[in-house]
Amino acid sequence: MDITATKPAIDPRRYFESARPDNDAPAQLPVCLYLETTNRCNLLCTTCPRTYEELEPPADMSWELFTAIVDQIPNLSRAVLHGVGEPMLVKNLPRMVRYLKDRGTYVLFNTNGTVLNEKNGRALIGAGLDELRVSFDAADAASYRAIRGKNYFHRILKNVRAFRELQEREGHDKPRVSAWLTGMRETVEQLPDFVRVAAATGVKEVYLQRLVFFAENAIGKARPDQALYEQMSSDEATYIERAAKLAASLGMTFSASGAASEPGMSLKRSDSGSPWSLCRRPWTVMYITANGRALPCCIAPFSQRGYENYTLGDATQQGLREIWSGAAYRDFRRSLKSDQPPDACANCGLRWSL
Repeated sequence: MDITATKPAIDPRRYFESARPDNDAPAQLPVCLYLETTNRCNLLCTTCPRTYEELEPPADMSWELFTAIVDQIPNLSRAVLHGVGEPMLVKNLPRMVRYLKDRGTYVLFNTNGTVLNEKNGRALIGAGLDELRVSFDAADAASYRAIRGKNYFHRILKNVRAFRELQEREGHDKPRVSAWLTGMRETVEQLPDFVRVAAATGVKEVYLQRLVFFAENAIGKARPDQALYEQMSSDEATYIERAAKLAASLGMTFSASGAASEPGMSLKRSDSGSPWSLCRRPWTVMYITANGRALPCCIAPFSQRGYENYTLGDATQQGLREIWSGAAYRDFRRSLKSDQPPDACANCGLRWSL
């Protein structure tokens, strides 16, 4: 395949905003892929289901599976190289980034920053990574350990600071680096301090993301009573206002309201009582696990237990177009348009929104 001859990628923002669920088997393949490069992780986060149960057999996505998937969408606009694991544990990660960048794809992933050393950082810069999202999730070591299960807070700050200094010193604009905090009642008062911590590491963008939790049999700290979405007190709102003002004074970008995983994909509460019907992910996005399982989106593993409930295909046995147009995907899309959506989607826009 001559990668230099590929057509310009579709603008994902325009596509997401214009996508309409007019049919149950769209001719257009997904413009965004979530490729779970690994389901292994070196932390024990109290907001992540993989801490409490084995979702799939431990695996890194093989190079053969990765390239087979990517080659089926030569004009892919956006690739997100994370799932329920830590991408930077994968030896082939920079090679994967480069493979996508050679095809004109925008590439990003979330990391916990624990192994962001100089060697790994230079490899990602050299590969052309567009965006690096670091999940700090706390403003101090004690809170970090309580939420993320291990005492790596100071290591992460050191790693991110060194990486940003490297970028500044050598004039590397990419990847864009941002700091992320999961919104929880337990830590929302730390938000202004979180902005200060991010600023001290040289990060210019801070995001507060909404907590996703199981409605029943909640795990760890991913519980309804920890969520802020549509049940925030005036005191909690004040912390966000303070953080926003502080960020502005420091020349930083700050977002705490509906930041989306993909451009144009943020869901807002609908008076119709069916906000899930606004979702365009099953028409525009596909998530492939490290073992090749096709899921509807990155929220599903956090919203309903049991991958068997929302598995839509197997990329090790089927082509993407076969999965995309297959009976399971068609049924899923049809259900999402009804007043009885799939269980994994039923609370999206009600209890949480990303």
